[in-house]
Amino acid sequence: MKTRHLLASLAAASMLIAMPALAAADSAQDFVDKAAVGGKFEVDSSKIAQDKAQDQSIKNFAQTMIRDHGAANAKLETIAGEQKLKMPTALDAQHQADLDKLQNAQPPIDPAYVDMQRKAHADAVNLFESYGRDGDNAALKTFAQQTVDTLKMHRQMIEKIAAGQDSITGATTPAVKTTNTPNAAALVPGANSFTETQAKSRIEDAGYSNVSKLAKDDQGIWRGQATKSGQSVAVGLDYQGNVVADSK
Repeated sequence: MKTRHLLASLAAASMLIAMPALAAADSAQDFVDKAAVGGKFEVDSSKIAQDKAQDQSIKNFAQTMIRDHGAANAKLETIAGEQKLKMPTALDAQHQADLDKLQNAQPPIDPAYVDMQRKAHADAVNLFESYGRDGDNAALKTFAQQTVDTLKMHRQMIEKIAAGQDSITGATTPAVKTTNTPNAAALVPGANSFTETQAKSRIEDAGYSNVSKLAKDDQGIWRGQATKSGQSVAVGLDYQGNVVADSK
């Protein structure tokens, strides 16, 4: 029944999301229009996900989208003003319709949001790479070149989350967390959006104290020292929010 329910949710997600691809921009104004609308859609849809998603890793991803795309949108608005270009103030009809569908969708909205983000970031990377290479405005070309790596990182993050969902249907990829209970399995490598402060708080919430020496390793896992049940342990936090300790 679980597998049937997930497949039904994924089918609903594919019907729910019908966003038009962000084709390459024809001009500076065209790039501003597409990048601004895409960025605003990322922020607005991620606010819905933070409120309505059930999976903590998806909520964490949505928080990253709000922060990063909010900053990129502000920078784009500044450049557009300097270049005497118009910044759109609202979503276009199609994006607004998709946003409304997500807002009104019955839970769980997680599969729909993940599917949306996979498509949105594939399109955004294409738009920014194309304009960064062939754009007709030097300031906007630089902005596109400086931003595309962050978009690629986002794409990698959402692909890892999507791969993790396969475990619900019986695949061997790690399960995406659906509660705040630490997962007893091994830590999962992946782009980690937790800040050091958030990582420390998450580890403390899992029942540890005296958390110290936190550092993110090359696999995106926060590792440090902590105390639990009177014992000093090495503890780690992965991008999904899993907390795992090894006794020392």
